[in-house]
Amino acid sequence: PRYARYPPLKGEGKVGAMILAIDCSGNLCAACVYDAEVGKELGRNVLDLGKGHAEHLMGAIAGALGEAGIAYADLATIAVSVGPGSFTGLRVGVATARGLALALKIPAIGVTTLEALAAEARQAFFNRPVLAVLDGGRGENHAALYDELAVLRYGPAVTTLEGAAAMASDRAAVLAGNAAQRVAEAAGGAFDFGPLAPTADIAVYARLAAEKQPGEKPKPLYLRDADAKPQAGFVLPRAH
Repeated sequence: PRYARYPPLKGEGKVGAMILAIDCSGNLCAACVYDAEVGKELGRNVLDLGKGHAEHLMGAIAGALGEAGIAYADLATIAVSVGPGSFTGLRVGVATARGLALALKIPAIGVTTLEALAAEARQAFFNRPVLAVLDGGRGENHAALYDELAVLRYGPAVTTLEGAAAMASDRAAVLAGNAAQRVAEAAGGAFDFGPLAPTADIAVYARLAAEKQPGEKPKPLYLRDADAKPQAGFVLPRAH
């Protein structure tokens, strides 16, 4: 695929300068420290786990802080991936971000995986619409469409493969995400591709958070119910 990774873009940032970004939305357990004032990543630690985010996230954060040469007290903002993605991973990441923000008395800012994937794609393809689309399982796709100015035009939402293909063709969009190639095949056309992964580079989450104003506390973005369901057979009948 035609895609090149670029360093985070320099920007003034609307929140405190030193940002800790964490992402547990997929297989990765990732953390990085980003200085929004100069637009530079100072340290990172990325583990490819699959599972076990809860056991390893604090260690990943410690590694990123150590590489950056700063302490928790130096942080001004926590950025966290809110999904869509792994149910368990998202809960771990968001709970950790909110807990650190509360303890440090700093804001926590959520960034969706689709927004981050689209932003990473725009680093290589400027002024182009981007359709970020992830495999949601059960034959579903989780998608978000951003226009030439990076304004959200659709989603995040569950869509069919045909629906995603129609959006991509209609807007001549750059495709990003781990379902991007499948969408391109369904559309039957030639497309440019951004990252073909289930999540974006960790520094992208930090850079996007630097451009946001703190608002509501982050919470996981679930576009469908969890696979695990309560076993109704073990529920006791209600006494009357």
